[in-house]
Amino acid sequence: MRNERERLSSSDEIDLIELVQGVWRQKTWVGLVAVPVIALGLAYVMLVSPVYEAKLYIQPPSQNEIAQLNYGRGEGTGLAPLSVKEVYGIYLKTLQSEAVRDKFFRTAFLPMLTEEERGDSRDVLYAQFNNMLKITLAGKDMPDRYVLTASLEDPRLAATWVSNYAEMAAERAKSELLSGARSDISIMADNLDQQIRAARATASNQRVDQIAQLKEALRVARSIGLEKPPIISDTLSNEVSAGMSGALTYMRGTKALEAEIANLESRSSNDPFIQNLREKQEKLSFLRTLKVDPSLVAMYQQDGAVSQPDKPVKPRKAIIMLLSALVGVGLGVLVALGRDMWCRRRGGSAGELS
Repeated sequence: MRNERERLSSSDEIDLIELVQGVWRQKTWVGLVAVPVIALGLAYVMLVSPVYEAKLYIQPPSQNEIAQLNYGRGEGTGLAPLSVKEVYGIYLKTLQSEAVRDKFFRTAFLPMLTEEERGDSRDVLYAQFNNMLKITLAGKDMPDRYVLTASLEDPRLAATWVSNYAEMAAERAKSELLSGARSDISIMADNLDQQIRAARATASNQRVDQIAQLKEALRVARSIGLEKPPIISDTLSNEVSAGMSGALTYMRGTKALEAEIANLESRSSNDPFIQNLREKQEKLSFLRTLKVDPSLVAMYQQDGAVSQPDKPVKPRKAIIMLLSALVGVGLGVLVALGRDMWCRRRGGSAGELS
């Protein structure tokens, strides 16, 4: 058994040595196959256009950067203040929307193509554009941080793309947010204005009713000849005075009733007598004149500066040349082994025939 193992081991060693010797005998074929493959790899590396990658990291804005949006909001206003999460959520939704991507495709990508390149189908061009501009999560441990990546042959244009795209999305999101905020404030102001109008109308109707009641009491006082309020003892004065309304209003006397009616009829405005009217008017004035400065609102915060890339990410020359050498030599070795086996079989067949 031991002899058999030694024989098999010796046979394997001999076969390996024979293979190496066979490759060496056909080393010319190794070179003939490897050199063209390596040359193709080198030609690809030299001829293909380099691709540069620019990145812009996006994170939520600070509380100060959205403070303008919360003017006119908060406790007692009827409108809840906007949080950083809500504002950033609107921006991320817009950043990843097809509307913004399509607009950038039409305004930035198509103009840089030649007439011939623009002749391709829109689907093909749009797929090419999507490969050039990508939005991804920066890391699993930071769910609010995103990275906007542009891969172009022009490094300056790549840096411009990421900045312009982020700003285009910000302007669209800001416009949508401000439009909604203005609409909320306008609705609240209209409701407040309606409350003021209703309060004034109610006060006017109440004054008319009060005058009618006083005139009726005046007729009663005149009919009984009550010119002044009756003299009442100190112990009952407070109780009777408090009850001189409703059916007992006539007890005020004709002089007091006439003076009160004249005063009510000559009143130029009911505003001073409407409860909380001034407070509502001030609030309405504030809402009507409230203006949000868009330049003071930030929808996102840029993490770091966007610099022009100076080193291409494609092609990876070292890796391509290494793979070309490995593939070329590997194919050359296979061809050399095949040719050596073919030559040995041919030589053996010729010996048997002779």
